[in-house]
Amino acid sequence: MASDFLIIGGGIAGISAAARLAALGTVTLLEAEDHLAYHTSGRSAALFEPYYGRAPVVALSLASEAHLRHANGGVLSPRGMMLVAGPGEDAAFETDRAALGLDEIAVADALARVPVLRADALSRAAFADHAWDIDTDRLIQDFAREARAAGGRIVTGARVTAVSREGGTWRAETAEGAFAGRILVNAAGAWADTVAGLAGVTPIGLTPHRRSMARIPAPGGHDLSRWPLVMGAGETWYAKPDAGALIVSPAEEDPTHPHDAWADDMVLAEGLARYEAMVTEPVTRLLASWAGLRTFAPDRVLVIGPDRAEPSFFWLAGQGGYGFQTAPSASRLAADLIAGRAPEIEAAAVSALSPNRFS
Repeated sequence: MASDFLIIGGGIAGISAAARLAALGTVTLLEAEDHLAYHTSGRSAALFEPYYGRAPVVALSLASEAHLRHANGGVLSPRGMMLVAGPGEDAAFETDRAALGLDEIAVADALARVPVLRADALSRAAFADHAWDIDTDRLIQDFAREARAAGGRIVTGARVTAVSREGGTWRAETAEGAFAGRILVNAAGAWADTVAGLAGVTPIGLTPHRRSMARIPAPGGHDLSRWPLVMGAGETWYAKPDAGALIVSPAEEDPTHPHDAWADDMVLAEGLARYEAMVTEPVTRLLASWAGLRTFAPDRVLVIGPDRAEPSFFWLAGQGGYGFQTAPSASRLAADLIAGRAPEIEAAAVSALSPNRFS
């Protein structure tokens, strides 16, 4: 029997949509891998920074804050964000500081917060406490539990190989069999345009971008628990404490194709060198390295809404680097649009997120 909603993709976008839509009808979610959140959602830096991104993204992030902070006990914990710059980086520093809503602080204050920063390399710094760590695994499991409790079916190991539409019903072929649904929700992340092509829907032009990361031991054996995320001006690198170690990323956005991404060793080495130029402790070994794919629409804004030519094909894609921090409101918007309810975010933001903007 066909479900009301057939969701392709088991990252944070798909699983949050499953939780919201299960209140409206029957849901089947198909995930290609053997467990949820295998690709980008499982490789996120997991920071809630509400002013990161363009205006429609910020609107979604701000609308998500209450859920992230309070639902099921909340998934946020204090982190903070610091921006640092060396000589000659004033223009990039000012652009980032204004965009992220950071307050400039004295270099001495920055050194006190992160004692491995080099006093002779640091010329300016800014800080804000409105950045929070996200317990991503807990958020995923909360949404999955909500979906299942409402009768939603989650099928893993079900890579979609063909999509067809007959008699008002979508049919997806997978290794686990065929699944059908009245409305197809495309939450396939880096593969969202591929899914559209399988369904005979015009792709939007979504592009995956690789981002590499390295996990290194705590520099100098310091207790990192109270350190903020530190970002180089122009987002040329960042470093974030994580369970007693430090994640360092070159913050690259290299266009690529949908695949199981891995870190580029040369790009990673260059990013680590930019980080090392600002700190007193060299990187002597890596605990691990990996990469994820951040998939953007051409205007770097999420795509949420029914396809203009085929309204039963619903886009929930283009999350870029904002998937976790926008998921509560993005999934709520998807449910509101499908249910015909007035969205909770402003009409201008809804329009800016619609796939119709590419028509």
